[in-house]
Order: sequence, then C-alpha cells, then structure tokens
Amino acid sequence: MSKVYFIGAGPGDPELITIKGRKLLDSADVVIYAGSLVNPELLKGIRADVVDSSKLTLDEISGLIKSSISKNKVVVRLHTGDTSFYSAISEQIERLRDLNIGYEVIPGVSSAMAGAAILGQELTIPEISQTVIFTRMEGRTPVPGTERLSELSKHKATMVVFLSAGMVEKVRNELLQGYPEDTPVVIIEKASWPEQRIVKGKLKDIVTLVKDAGIKKTALIYVGESLRASEKSLRKESRLYHKDFKHGYRK
Repeated sequence: MSKVYFIGAGPGDPELITIKGRKLLDSADVVIYAGSLVNPELLKGIRADVVDSSKLTLDEISGLIKSSISKNKVVVRLHTGDTSFYSAISEQIERLRDLNIGYEVIPGVSSAMAGAAILGQELTIPEISQTVIFTRMEGRTPVPGTERLSELSKHKATMVVFLSAGMVEKVRNELLQGYPEDTPVVIIEKASWPEQRIVKGKLKDIVTLVKDAGIKKTALIYVGESLRASEKSLRKESRLYHKDFKHGYRK
C-alpha cells in the first residue's frame, strides 16, 4: 500500500524546500496543498492531481486521502514552513492511524528560520539570550494559561510570535508585562516571498509600526535583546572558537 507524505514546503521561496521534499512532490500522484499559504511556484510542472485544502474540512481531507490510497496513489500533503508546529498535522495523522494508512513526515524550513536569515543573524547570542520561544497570541484557539505572552515574556528570551499580527495591541500589552518598552522588535511579513516586508522598531511602538505598514496577517513578530545583533556588533562571542578554548578536536 502507498502512503501519505507530509511535507514542509518552506516559508515561501520555492527553492527553500528540501531536496527530499522536492523529489516526492515531483513524483506524487495526488498533492493536497495548504491553499494561499503555499507558493504556487512549487506546484508548477508537477504531474499530480492538485487539490487546494483551504476550503476542505478535516473529514473531507481524510476522505480524499483514503480514496487516493485505496487506488494505490502516492499522496503528498503539502504544508507551509516546517511541519513540527502550527501545521495541524497531528489531527490528520490521528485519522490516518484510525484508517491504518501509513505516513511519513518530511521536515521543512520554518518561516521563523527564514526570518532570522533575512535579518542576517542568530536568534541566540551568548550572555544575552540562549533560548528562543515560538508561540502565538490567544485567539479563537485557546492557549494554556501558563503559556500566555505575559507569562512567557518574563523570561526575556528571544521570542517569535506567530499568527498574531492582527491582534497587535494585545500582543504589545502582554509582552510589556516582561520586556522593557525599548526592547527591539522586528515584524516580517511574508518572509522569503517576493513581496516580503520588514519593519523594525521598539516594543512600545509596535502597534503604530504594524498599523502604519498595513500589516494584518501572514507576519511574524520577533522580540528580544538579541535582535540588536543585526544592527550593531554586540561583542558577545561563544567559547567554541576562542583561542583558549580546548576540546576534542582542538587542543
């Protein structure tokens, strides 16, 4: 029996899909892709039957997969970014297990990683931040109370906030519970797409920054002291390449 391949399509740039993901996409019989969130350039020239999942329910997607697998077709479920968070693959996989359908997950490049690359910096800087938090503002889907932005902000770690640009006032108010008001923020809309936009400033001004830019969705909010590294030298070096640091490969 054939199986379903869940593939992270990357952040938008069609060249940021993995080689394995690209090969599977090209050889698939059926591709169910995540609507407007996936760059249509990825689908050009493939031989598969292509289905936009944006208007489908979970039951309809499961039914389409079941029907395709029963005909021994190779199915690709093409998701944005990386599949490991905010991809909604868990509920689909539960259905596949109930149907005794095999599956495999192919990782991708998260938009959070693409955004950091666009800024040309690490999100972890020695002595400043060694932790990165990926999270989102509570909306129609609730978040645990211990994971509200106001609670996470108390760590003052580097934070990447997904799916929240449309609630920017709430985001600011919650983040200010932990971060100083002059903490750097960067908003990246459609990271790695041709139409990407980058807005930089301070946390206290984030509402004005977002509204003046007309950004409402498909944007990431980065916050934390580590973001200063893309603007100036912070003179914070790891021990890894220090001349006095000895390890198994350099004595």
